[in-house]
Amino acid sequence: MGEHRSLPVPDGLEGERLDAALARLFGLSRSRAAEVIAAGDVLVDGRAAAKSDRMQAGTWLEVTLPAPPSAPLPEPEPVPGMSILYEDADIVVVSKPIGVAAHPTTGWTGQTVLGGLLGAGHTIATSGAAERQGIVHRLDANTTGAMVVAKSEIAYSRLKRAFKERTVDKRYHALVQGHPDPLRGTIDAPIDRHPSGDGRFAVVAGGRPSVTHYDTIEAFRAASLLDIKLETGRTHQIRVHMSAVRHPCVGDFLYGADPTLSARLGLSRQWLHAVRLGFEHPTEGRWVEFDSPYPDDLAHALDVVAAES
Repeated sequence: MGEHRSLPVPDGLEGERLDAALARLFGLSRSRAAEVIAAGDVLVDGRAAAKSDRMQAGTWLEVTLPAPPSAPLPEPEPVPGMSILYEDADIVVVSKPIGVAAHPTTGWTGQTVLGGLLGAGHTIATSGAAERQGIVHRLDANTTGAMVVAKSEIAYSRLKRAFKERTVDKRYHALVQGHPDPLRGTIDAPIDRHPSGDGRFAVVAGGRPSVTHYDTIEAFRAASLLDIKLETGRTHQIRVHMSAVRHPCVGDFLYGADPTLSARLGLSRQWLHAVRLGFEHPTEGRWVEFDSPYPDDLAHALDVVAAES
């Protein structure tokens, strides 16, 4: 059900088009504002109005705003290729395959880790928003590897705190273009949404503090295999940081990877894998670690790049 608002047109919107005025007043996009007007949900002095009508200060505006879209709930659907690395009463650790999101989001129609676990009959903690039950951290849809999901409420709150307090050991392997200099180092650069608004993230002054430690495992002719330890866990952090130092993950077209090299290695996504996850078990207090083997596409690409060197 939408929300009904009525107010006089402020002086600052005198002469503005109606769709632009609504967008500014209520934080809608211009196209969303136009849809609300077309649906007859906007009255100016009691009369239906057109989106191109010019505003007059002091006229009375009545608007029925659309309800915000709610995130879809997880559909139980087994995920082929998602293996269980470990499970007990409190946690389940999975090795996430390519093309699977952590949980449902508006606009994502593919498979999810949450839906896969529910589809395979696993019980998940009900804490958190309904569409994100049990999810204490996430991997990008096309980043593979180890991911823990909470099954009990106590595990959810303790793991959530462990990720927030950075006591979790998150290890990734990444195949990046070229050779980072120095061969091991730390990238400390703030990250926020890219100003273009196209879904990318970027190093932005005043963004959220983000720290990535990397070490070269092996240098090949065209690329380097890195061991990466994340201190913070921002969206796309490794991809953004490696691209910022001009060594994007091989296959990561969103962040400037070379399509020719990616094609030669048979890659259609970023070479980035969450290889190990270590944390204090939420109820047993012991340190636990889980390793996720490389999936076939990454293993094949690594073989090709090694053979070329």
